[in-house]
Amino acid sequence: MNDYDNSIAVDVSPGRLFDYLADVQNLPAYMPRLKAAHPHDGDRVTVTAHIDPPDGPEQDVTSEAWIRVLEHGKTLTWGSPGPNDYHGQLHVAAGEQEGTSRLTVELHTEHAEGHQIDDGLRETLTGIKNAVEHAEN
Repeated sequence: MNDYDNSIAVDVSPGRLFDYLADVQNLPAYMPRLKAAHPHDGDRVTVTAHIDPPDGPEQDVTSEAWIRVLEHGKTLTWGSPGPNDYHGQLHVAAGEQEGTSRLTVELHTEHAEGHQIDDGLRETLTGIKNAVEHAEN
């Protein structure tokens, strides 16, 4: 069992950040390998990612995932089926200054490549921060 977490300050209000994250069509804007995300059937999402595995050819893969609002305006849960028990939560809280937010991500996976997962969390949080701060109002 492997659990990871990280957080980042974001220069937008908590409500705006949460609304941005809750719209799954924004996923490709902040997850660099994700090419498309299409919501359907309630909390289900079909995602397409471009991968370059060390033991195989570079390719696009499509899979199913889910995203749920756990606590409106504060917490989203997400995950995908498969052998790695991959799931997590995004928490949005008020930042230290008015009009700012603190975004925390928690991730659980059976996949045990810690430094790569930590790097991926930092990359995703930075991607969210950049995307939402530069998104049109």
